[in-house]
Amino acid sequence: MFDVCNLGKVQANRAKDLTGARNRPRTAASQPSLSFECQLSPTMPAISPNKPYRVGRSKTGLGLFATKPIKKGTKIVRYFGPILDSRKKDEDAIENKYLFELNGRWTIDGSIRENVARYINHACKPNAESDVKPRKRKVFIRAIKNIEPGEEINYDYGTDYFKAYLKPIGCKCAACEKKRKKQRAEARAEKLRLKAKAERKALKKAEKQAAKDAKKKLNGKTNGAMANGNLLNGHGPTRAAARKTSSAKPPVPAKTAAKRAGDQRAAVN
Repeated sequence: MFDVCNLGKVQANRAKDLTGARNRPRTAASQPSLSFECQLSPTMPAISPNKPYRVGRSKTGLGLFATKPIKKGTKIVRYFGPILDSRKKDEDAIENKYLFELNGRWTIDGSIRENVARYINHACKPNAESDVKPRKRKVFIRAIKNIEPGEEINYDYGTDYFKAYLKPIGCKCAACEKKRKKQRAEARAEKLRLKAKAERKALKKAEKQAAKDAKKKLNGKTNGAMANGNLLNGHGPTRAAARKTSSAKPPVPAKTAAKRAGDQRAAVN
């Protein structure tokens, strides 16, 4: 069983233990949302004002927030509780959402009220990490970045936990939210780009069709004018009239006609 709100980072050499009796994974359908499970926690314990953190409301329910500047490398809080031995049947049968496995045998039961570290949420780009010491049976949450007051403290729960529980419902950490926001912006930009491209294509097609129609209309007018013999604004002769004129014989001068008539009379006599 995993700690839904606060699971330690699963190391590679302990990945095989995820299928053990203590870590029977629940299906995505039966896995409640993180915010719901975190809100089921009992009354929050009183925290000394000397501590650099407080429990507060986060996007996924409850979380641990810095109240003072925390320098990189600082041990912030210890994840603690009764140590369970998997070899003992009664202890191996214990199941709750705050079990932090140290190795194949030892597991910390962090469900006790005094364990403030159980409120720390997962982040894909965290500002802290779980420092696991299996031999000493201790786990400390240590800062890996400078943490400012008001900033939420978080660490990576591990690849196996992420794939089993966070990926199916969508991780709510700041890095994943930023990534999804960027993807949505890119999708909107791509949609607008395709829309603009389609509009340009439609406009170009309309202009081409308009030019084609204008050319067709002009050709129609020219052909009509030629058919009606209205070239040169309607003042030129028609082709039929031009052919008739060209085929007519030219008139014979009077002198030539009289000479021809005299020659014909002489030939008769």
